[in-house]
This record gives sequence, C-alpha cells and structure tokens, in this order.
Amino acid sequence: MERSESISNLTKALALFHVKVSKIKKDAKNPFFRSNYASLSHILEEIASPLQESGLVITQFPDSDGLVSMLIHAESGEFLSSNYVMPVAKANDPQALGSAISYVRRYSITSILSLNVEDDDGNAGAKPPKPQEEDTRLWLNKGEPLNKAMEYLRDGGKIETIEKKYKLSKAIRESLNEVLTKTKQ
Repeated sequence: MERSESISNLTKALALFHVKVSKIKKDAKNPFFRSNYASLSHILEEIASPLQESGLVITQFPDSDGLVSMLIHAESGEFLSSNYVMPVAKANDPQALGSAISYVRRYSITSILSLNVEDDDGNAGAKPPKPQEEDTRLWLNKGEPLNKAMEYLRDGGKIETIEKKYKLSKAIRESLNEVLTKTKQ
C-alpha cells in the first residue's frame, strides 16, 4: 500500500462517507455456486452519492502487475493506493482477464472503503432465496429536489412520503429532520 504524506483530510472525509453509506445488499446470483453477491455495478451505484458528498474519488486501473485501486480526497489530493495481483483462470484469454478485473475491482472497492456488504454467514444456502426487488429510487441530493422536499416538509409533509420516491443518506435525512424540528417550533 502507498499513501500520501498526510491523510488527515482523507480520513475525515472517509469518516463522513461511512455516515452516508448504507449496508450494501446482494443483488446478483452466481448460478455455478448457487450463491448471491453484490455486483460491481450495484456497489458503484450505492457508493456514488456518498463518495461525492464526502469529497472522495475512487479510481481503479489495471497495470502490468495487477489492479491498482486509489482512494483520493479530491480537495487536498491526499490518497491511499494499493495494487492487487490478479489471478487469471486462462492465460491469453481476454474474457478471463475481464472477469478477473471485475472480480478484483469489486473486492478491492469493498476493502479500501471498508464497506458493510450484506452477509448471512452461509444461512441463505439452507433455504431458497427470496426474490429481491430492485430499488429504483434515486438518491435525494442537494439542489432543486432537496429544496422541494424541504418545502414539502415545511407545508406539513412527511419524510416517509419522500422516502417512497428517494433514497436518503444519513446526512440528507438529518437535514430533513432539522426542517421538521424547526417547523414544529
């Protein structure tokens, strides 16, 4: 692992990220092993807003030895970087290489961000899995949608109604609760 000389800003931003990110649910099925897992696209979707709101960027790229993953604090340039040597099932097979890159990217992201990915300790194998509905709600972010949500709450609306349409990070939920508290005073 490599890192910038200082990581104090990055550490603060990472702490803020952990307040904003939720537990990552498994969304995909591996028919070969009859197991569920959190897909790379699902993980990236779940962390996109919390990363942005925290001022963090994660980037990954293959190099000659494997896959480099970097976590960067956008404002200060502070970073953590790690290289993982990728095992490839078949030499000179582009599909095997692509599969290895996706696999390593998924586990590198969950590791470098210390993500809480749903884990049932193997209990799902004991009973048939329940079908999962895809959560198609968008994240409620700063800007016009958030302003409208706050105005709705000031007019007597409920957070539960907003949650039916949007996913809320912890920070956004706190902002909405502050509006409710001020409205009740």
